Amino acid sequence: MASIGKRSWETAGGEKREAWRLSYTDSAGKRHKEQFATRAEAEARLKAVDDLDSSGQLVPDAQSKTVADAIKLYSDALDARETEGAASRMYVSNTKRQLEMHVIPALGDIKLAAATAGVFQAHADKLKADGLSAELVRKVISGVSRCMDYARRNDMVAANTAKGTKIAAKSRNDHGKVTPPSKADYDALIAAADRMPTVRSKQPQAIALRVRFAAKTGLLASEQWALQWRHVDFDGARISVVQSVDAFGKIDVTRTAAGARNVPMDRSTVADLKAWREETLYPGDDDFVFPDARGGFTRHTNFDKRIWTPLKKLAGVSMAWHGLRQFAATEKIDG
Repeated sequence: MASIGKRSWETAGGEKREAWRLSYTDSAGKRHKEQFATRAEAEARLKAVDDLDSSGQLVPDAQSKTVADAIKLYSDALDARETEGAASRMYVSNTKRQLEMHVIPALGDIKLAAATAGVFQAHADKLKADGLSAELVRKVISGVSRCMDYARRNDMVAANTAKGTKIAAKSRNDHGKVTPPSKADYDALIAAADRMPTVRSKQPQAIALRVRFAAKTGLLASEQWALQWRHVDFDGARISVVQSVDAFGKIDVTRTAAGARNVPMDRSTVADLKAWREETLYPGDDDFVFPDARGGFTRHTNFDKRIWTPLKKLAGVSMAWHGLRQFAATEKIDG
């Protein structure tokens, strides 16, 4: 229950003064009193308090804790989930980095009680206006929403005000869709692979083979880089996809049960891999089919920076590596 009352007094010098006092009780039963110079200011604050009360946000922590405090609590929970094996290191690292880079600098000092839906919507719009892709903004806001939901479950706020934030796409057709390369783009990539500068390493890079393999099998990068020779069945002309590798080198089963599968190989892919096994320095059953120079797993971020991006530039093609997976599906559909 909130109320406004007029307060009058006289100073030691005999000057008469008056002010307007707002009194209200939060959801924990704590009594609050705020004083304003005019009735209009007190009534404006009363409306804000009523709005907070009706939405369930008038909780003690929401008045004192900030968005940064909620993010810290959520980050600690993510670390615990990673330790328990309930969340991957990549997921935890990406989520924490996105919140630290794109949320805390702008919203970190805002009290949770003041972090309204409008605050999060305005921030999402600003991130988009600052040049972040719709996909990245969507990831950032999704992380904030999960953070606020965790804060709600821990009685820091009574409602997740980040939920429902809208992310405008560049156009009606922009929904983060990956466009597969054309046959001409694919041919340009293969031709450019043969013109790529060689590196000082005894282990060949097999750039063209990596591209051809991805475009013909449709494996995810995390699956292709985790592939070992024991997963290649030359006689049966198929590949067993049973594991993936994250950016930190953690080998795990595929993301879903449906991800474990057998992928057929055409004759040219079988021939390519047989020839490659004779050439690579790491032909053992437990070796990676597409290793780095030292025989370890290929770190995709490093591959993208040092090989894939220069290759695209040389070929005059603009696409993500994931586009090769889409190309594989298109080629199979088109015959």
